[in-house]
Amino acid sequence: MSSRTCLYCGEALGRYGFPDGHPLGEDRQGTFLKEAVARGLDKEVSIVSPRRAARAELERFHTGDYVDRVQRAEARAVEFLDNGDTPVFPGVYEAAATVVGSALDGLSRLMTAEYSRSFQPIGGLHHGRRDGAAGFCVFNDLGVVIDTLRSEYRVQRVAYVDIDVHHGDGVFYAYEHDPHLIFADIHEDGRYLYPGTGAAHETGRGKAKGTKLNIPLAPGDGDEAFFAAWPRVLAHLRRFEPQFLLLQCGADGLEGDPLAHLRYSPQVHALATRSLCHLAGECAAGRLMAFGGGGYDRINLAQAWCAVLRELARV
Repeated sequence: MSSRTCLYCGEALGRYGFPDGHPLGEDRQGTFLKEAVARGLDKEVSIVSPRRAARAELERFHTGDYVDRVQRAEARAVEFLDNGDTPVFPGVYEAAATVVGSALDGLSRLMTAEYSRSFQPIGGLHHGRRDGAAGFCVFNDLGVVIDTLRSEYRVQRVAYVDIDVHHGDGVFYAYEHDPHLIFADIHEDGRYLYPGTGAAHETGRGKAKGTKLNIPLAPGDGDEAFFAAWPRVLAHLRRFEPQFLLLQCGADGLEGDPLAHLRYSPQVHALATRSLCHLAGECAAGRLMAFGGGGYDRINLAQAWCAVLRELARV
C-alpha cells in the first residue's frame, strides 16, 4: 500500500536547536526517530528530505527588516534574537529557514495530491512574530504556510489547531482580525505559564470575532479535562468548514514536562490527530499538516509524536 503521509526529517532540520543544555536542543529529532524506527512507523510513511526556504518565501509572513536581523545576527555577535529566550546559535538563519522550507515543501506535496498528510516534528514555531522572535521560535513556519495558502493557492478558510501546552500567540495575534483563519487552541492557563495569553474571552476581533477558540486548562489537568474540551474544538471547526487543516501537536502537555504543569498521556495526541484526519476527509480533501512544536522531556516527545505519526499513517 502506498503511503498517504510524508515525514520530514533530516540532518538540516535537526540543526534547529539551541546549545548549552537549552531545553530545545538538537537531540529532539533523533530521539523521536529512534522510537519511530523501533515501532516500525518509518516503514508506514515516506521520509522526505528537508529544504531551505528562500528569503522571498520567509517574507510572505515576516518583515524584511526582521529577516535581515536574523541573517546578520551571527556576524554581529548578537546573543539573543528577542528578550532573552531565543539564543543565536551557529547556523541559526539556515536552520530556521530550513524549518520553513520543509513546511512549504510539504504544503506543495499536499496541494498537488502527492500526499494527503504530512508531519514535521521539528516545526510548529508558533510564538514567532512577523517582526521578531519569541519563545524559542525564530521564524514562524505556520504563519508562512497560512500566508502561502492564501497567496499561492487561493485557499482562504484555513483551520489552525494547537494542543501545545503554551498558547500559540504568534499565530493568534497575527490573524486576530482575520475571519478566514479558524483558530482553536487548548493550552495551560496563561496566568500560570508563558506567554500569558489565550484567555477564553479572546475570540477574535472585528469581523473575526467568534472565529477563534481558546480553551485554557488549569495546572494539573490531564486527559479527562482535554477529552471534555475536545468536542468544543471539533464543533468550532465544523461550523466553518475549513479547506485545509494545520495541527501544532507540541508534546509539552504530557505529565513530567520540565516547563509546564499539565498531565496528559499520549492518548491526547492520538485522539486529536485521529479526529482531525477524519475531519480533513470530510471538508478539506484530506489535507492535514502536523507540526511537532514543543516538548522538553525526551521520552514524552518520542511517545507523543509517535502517537501522532501512527494516526496519520493508519487512519
